[in-house]
Amino acid sequence: MASSESQLLRPRFGYGGAPVPPFFRRSLRFPFWTSVHTNTHPISKNHLSLRVKMQPEADMMMKPVSDNKIPHVLTVAGSDSGGGAGIQADLKACAARRVYCSTVITAVTAQNTVGVQGVNIVPEDFVAEQLQSVLSDMHVDVVKTGMLPSLNIVKVLCQFLTKFPVRALVVDPVMKSSSGDVLSGSSVLTGFLGELLPMTDIVTPNIKEASVLLGGVPLKSVSDMRTAAKLIHDLGPRNVLVKGGDLPNSLDSVDVFFDGKEFYELCSPRVNTRNSHGTGCTLASCIAAELAKGSSMLSAVKTAKHFIDVALDYSRDLAIGSGVQRPFDHFLKLKNINQSSGRQNMFNPNDLLLYAVTDSTMNRKWGRTIAEAVKAAVEGGATIVQLREKDAETRDFLDASKVCLEICRSYGVPLLINDRLDVALACDADGVHVGQSDMPVRLARSLLGPEKIIGVSCKTPEQAHQAWIDGADYIGCGGVYPTNTKANNRTIGLDGLKEVSQASKLPVVAIGGINLSNARAVMEIGEPKLKGVAVVSSLFDRACILTETRNLLALVS
Repeated sequence: MASSESQLLRPRFGYGGAPVPPFFRRSLRFPFWTSVHTNTHPISKNHLSLRVKMQPEADMMMKPVSDNKIPHVLTVAGSDSGGGAGIQADLKACAARRVYCSTVITAVTAQNTVGVQGVNIVPEDFVAEQLQSVLSDMHVDVVKTGMLPSLNIVKVLCQFLTKFPVRALVVDPVMKSSSGDVLSGSSVLTGFLGELLPMTDIVTPNIKEASVLLGGVPLKSVSDMRTAAKLIHDLGPRNVLVKGGDLPNSLDSVDVFFDGKEFYELCSPRVNTRNSHGTGCTLASCIAAELAKGSSMLSAVKTAKHFIDVALDYSRDLAIGSGVQRPFDHFLKLKNINQSSGRQNMFNPNDLLLYAVTDSTMNRKWGRTIAEAVKAAVEGGATIVQLREKDAETRDFLDASKVCLEICRSYGVPLLINDRLDVALACDADGVHVGQSDMPVRLARSLLGPEKIIGVSCKTPEQAHQAWIDGADYIGCGGVYPTNTKANNRTIGLDGLKEVSQASKLPVVAIGGINLSNARAVMEIGEPKLKGVAVVSSLFDRACILTETRNLLALVS
């Protein structure tokens, strides 16, 4: 891994961290980095080039700012009446990344999927009033800029950033709309070059915007993008991301990231769709959101690019508007609204009511396949399924997971994978469950994105609180009773379960030695956060899984 991935932001922003320990990397059973090589380049023979087939990798883990501090991004941009770009895209992107977003509106536009019909610039004194209101009251971590339609607004923003220092400044140098309409006058360029860029931690121009920043230099290749990134870096920003989505004659979408020392070419398959309006705004907002959560710069960029790739692919066939620049779905939900099968909503705590956890040893004992065991459990009423197959070979486990996923989705039951994030990603499972010694929740969330379910095992209130901070959806609390399915597993009893449930801000599922004889006692501890029981042997170490599941469901219901 290149040394610059651990490069810190400016000291005034207070970031710190360390590389992901090796055992975290080993838990990713397939490589995310497809190739690493050193190239010479006209700019410098010492620059290291990393060409990456994009998969998100949170290569730097940062400590949260505060136990109770919510990551906060302030976006300073224009309003898009069509809802696809600008302030609207920023709000949706930050919400999708689970970050609070406040706004300062610089202009109000009348636009749709056809183009921009009108622009009404907000007077700079009112922009200043908005900035004063937010920055003087709310603890903003990161400021992200979009449409800055006048030189005076640029100057006002720079004054406030000096008065109210923030952790990072992300600048998306919006000059024109995606339909080609001019959104910023030529005088704004003076403000960018003279005042804003020297304060910027990352600037994210597309190839047209990069050309404008450099006085009209044409960019026609990845090599040109690298040259542009270096030249723009010389203008003052600490990091530069030149986006190649509009690069002609390229089968891949290649973005060039330059941190002042090394180049990284971030590569992903190009998505053929008209539904791409607002990708630039969204990408910059995602970067800002990840920085606000504590990610390193390169990690934030990679996570944001992956988010865009997934959203574009999901939204490629959406029909919103009649123009050529249609919006996409930030939440990956719109096209599933009318589907009658499969998961239609994000995580529902009530799914934890009867949580079935498979076991490879029990499957072999009773001569069942994983799929047969899962089918019997969901037919009996299991509300969520976790595949915990510690002894299975990766290829066999992946094939079985795909079959189990089809079964679960036909019943509308979520399917999670225990620990194996690589298998979860490869089969598109609904999420993962990790233990305290497995992959950190923050890293799992960064890799899986906001739409997947993440559960984590917890025995103490402190662990439950950390799970909430790190972005888990639920906690598995136990073992409540002694069990043979997990060696050296300390039990916490009903008192421990109650203590954790009282402290948890997340829904709780009890696990460990739970069966027909004690499930009622577990559910009757009287804690609202306790939503169900997770069971292994009481379902899968029985002659008839279907019957046992029905009996247990009737008891806990």
